[in-house]
Amino acid sequence: MPIIASRRYSQGQAHEVDIVLDGAPRAALPPQTFDWIGLCEPTVEEMDRVRRQYGLHPLAVEDALNPRQLPKVEAYGKQLFAVARTASLHDGEIISYGQTAFFLGADFIISVRFGSTRAHLTLREELEASAERLAEGPDYVLHAILDFIVDGYQPITDGLEDVAQDMEEAAIESFPGPATIRRIFRLRRQLRRFERVIGPMQEMCERLVEADLPTIDPAARIWFRDVLDHVRRAMTRVRGVKETLAAIVETASLLEQHRQGEMTRQLAAWAAILAVPTAIAGIYGMNFEYIPELKWRFGYFLIWGVILSVCGGLWYRFRRIGWL
Repeated sequence: MPIIASRRYSQGQAHEVDIVLDGAPRAALPPQTFDWIGLCEPTVEEMDRVRRQYGLHPLAVEDALNPRQLPKVEAYGKQLFAVARTASLHDGEIISYGQTAFFLGADFIISVRFGSTRAHLTLREELEASAERLAEGPDYVLHAILDFIVDGYQPITDGLEDVAQDMEEAAIESFPGPATIRRIFRLRRQLRRFERVIGPMQEMCERLVEADLPTIDPAARIWFRDVLDHVRRAMTRVRGVKETLAAIVETASLLEQHRQGEMTRQLAAWAAILAVPTAIAGIYGMNFEYIPELKWRFGYFLIWGVILSVCGGLWYRFRRIGWL
């Protein structure tokens, strides 16, 4: 059995006990006593033993073994089942995900971890240093782990905000190239997926705050409200990064339209200027015997004067209006 850690707490004090997960039904613990068991990627057979020993609901166990389960909280009789999604940032822009499921009873809390998750050892040590907090019971441990998971979102939002800010400054300095545009769309895809994780997490925390759930003391709702505030803050920051990236794409589009407009105006201006000598040369290049000034002594110089004067005037005019 992949047990990461197992502790028994009585009135907030930790006790090393040999908790054997053999599938045999367990006896209820004394008041103010509960077990905290952490499992990492257990098999179906191993979870079945845990189910039989702690009387877990089969549907909850099935959901816990699904590594792509969305965050949620459900009541099964006098027990509570919850799923939270963990996340971590790699290479500055890639978010990897994991999952932690919780089974909560009157005298136990079991966490089941899959994928990219942070170890709970530091959190466990911090809680054990304050016996009065652990004395609150399993619902306080659930709050502490959820808060630990949600706090892990902050480095992600910090990193993504920095990346978006760098892209925004670069877009102001120079036109974004194809590689930058592709990078923006990859980042937006990461943000959409992250948003799909945070949204259900927010709904789960709202239910923990507002609903009457088993094993959750009404006095503990204020703890989950703090977690809910952190989730909402993360959602706001993610949406802010999305808006920044959308603004970069919009700015790039406007810059491209402006650049194309300038090129079009320049081409139109030069086409108008070159049309003058083209038209004059075309007229005097026709095969007619009698054309005015064709045999005039100063005709050649006059034509050049007309061409240069008209073209110069057009060039000056286009230059003044900013087309050249």
